[in-house]
Amino acid sequence: MDAYKTINDVLVNLFNEILKQEEDAIITEEFKDITNNDMHIIEAIGLSGKNTMSAVAKKLGITAGSLTTAVNSLVNKKYVVRRRSDEDRRVVFIGLTPKGVKAYDHHKDYHRQMTEAVINSLNEDEIPVLLKTLNGLSDFFRGYQRKI
Repeated sequence: MDAYKTINDVLVNLFNEILKQEEDAIITEEFKDITNNDMHIIEAIGLSGKNTMSAVAKKLGITAGSLTTAVNSLVNKKYVVRRRSDEDRRVVFIGLTPKGVKAYDHHKDYHRQMTEAVINSLNEDEIPVLLKTLNGLSDFFRGYQRKI
């Protein structure tokens, strides 16, 4: 098999495997009432409590309307709270409840384990090569997104 075909097969399979494995790992019995997408919204909201709806939508690359629908669900499930700005009532801040923080930490721990597994499988000389490769792949996706 040539390098092009091998790399293509690895990238396609890796992408699909990561999505499936992550969903299986983070949507546990405790968090069965949310989706993998909800978990990524919780991650984007973060722990600061100072993120606005528009900032989180931009971070996720989705419309404010799409985020509103998802946040409504997360508010109803008690993972997220909304708060209007005292200075400008049009601005809505979103933050995590204690339940949301627990989900955030659970998701962060999964990513930590995944990253440590990769790093621990490499020697010191291989890490810069992997970083260069992943940065190149990341640059491709960012550039491709701007084209569409």
